[in-house]
Amino acid sequence: MTTNVLTGSTGFTQEAFDAFLSARSEPAWLVEQRRAAWKLFQELPLPSRRDEEWMRTELRMFHLDRFGPPGEPTRADSLAEHWLSQGVQLAGAVAAVDSRPHSATLDARWAERGVLFGSLDELIAQHGDRIRPRLSSAIDPRQDKFSALHEACWSGGLLLYVPRGVVVDQPLHFLSALSAGGVDFGRTLVILDEGAEATLLSETAGGGDASGLHSGAIELFVGPGAKLRYVNLQNWGTGVWHFAQQRAMVDRDGALQWTIGALGSRLAQVQQHVELVGEGAQAQVNGVMFTEGKQHLTYNTLQHHRAPRCRSDLLYKGALQDRSRLVWRGMIKVDKDAQKTDGYQRNDNPMLSEHARADSIPGLEIQADDVRCTHGATAGRVDDEQVFYARCRGLTRKEAIRMIVAGFFQQVFDRITIESVRDALGEAIGRRIREYE
Repeated sequence: MTTNVLTGSTGFTQEAFDAFLSARSEPAWLVEQRRAAWKLFQELPLPSRRDEEWMRTELRMFHLDRFGPPGEPTRADSLAEHWLSQGVQLAGAVAAVDSRPHSATLDARWAERGVLFGSLDELIAQHGDRIRPRLSSAIDPRQDKFSALHEACWSGGLLLYVPRGVVVDQPLHFLSALSAGGVDFGRTLVILDEGAEATLLSETAGGGDASGLHSGAIELFVGPGAKLRYVNLQNWGTGVWHFAQQRAMVDRDGALQWTIGALGSRLAQVQQHVELVGEGAQAQVNGVMFTEGKQHLTYNTLQHHRAPRCRSDLLYKGALQDRSRLVWRGMIKVDKDAQKTDGYQRNDNPMLSEHARADSIPGLEIQADDVRCTHGATAGRVDDEQVFYARCRGLTRKEAIRMIVAGFFQQVFDRITIESVRDALGEAIGRRIREYE
């Protein structure tokens, strides 16, 4: 059995979990929450291809016993090298390394107005009464074994809390970095009270080509009339196994713009759910995915309309090369009382190699009778005529494909309001494109 160099553990044993708990100083209610999740983790089997959301994901090469609960991080001399969003003027920045808090800053003018922004591990001890009602209220540890494991062992998380009516007019930044062979159990918890507004850039990166593990969660709570712009860039190394539950709840007249960029990891299995729980709530969900080598990315999305007169708009775009694979399973669910619903979802995938594969599986589950819900999906090779047209104007084949892919993603890029983030994401994709005949 392999010992993880960062955790000092030979797997997720009871001894390793007890040592993890004893090294932390947490409220009794949180300890009990962790112990209940740990019991569930021990009882649940690993997901298999018999499970609907996992039937296109192969885990035979994954060995959970090679990892253990988060331990002491390795040195992180330069976290900036991981950033895709460098150069942005920030209201605050938080970083974690190997699932442990690393640094945190927040402009004094926001702290004075009651904004909380920092390590969830540290702030929970000071503001537990405010955090407890929300923590884990959107995440279900019974979803699968990885969800239960995260609930038991989360560490190195982020908290953003914006009080009622406060508008944070500069972006906030969170970076979760992973050393080679490490584990990351980061959790992001965002709470916007009524009428609050904020922009959060969240990045996960590192791990290299060594086998690493990320088992994470995101919980977003957008209060009545609040507005959250959330950009989540996943750029794990090519050896990282990436499992995550991501949930958002948007209340009455609230608005969420959630943009994901998925570039890294060896294998990703992500559940991304948005629930519109108050009348007039809105959600725009954007996705940019680029895969190469033998990467396998699966995103299961849900737009759940629970209240009337809500609107959701999902646009996922993926490009594939080499022998990589993308799976998108999207569902718009409309409850019986969610009349006047307006829901839309679309997924498009150009393939840059004849060996790549894209699976697009849209779906509707509608119980109301006064709704407008539509979906669409496309997949196919890059148009040779477009490549020929570009090459006739002096471009190489690689330059032509890069230009076509950039144009394909432009619709999503245009929805990213921060120019440097938009440019960095486009450049990161451009660097990965190889030439094919």
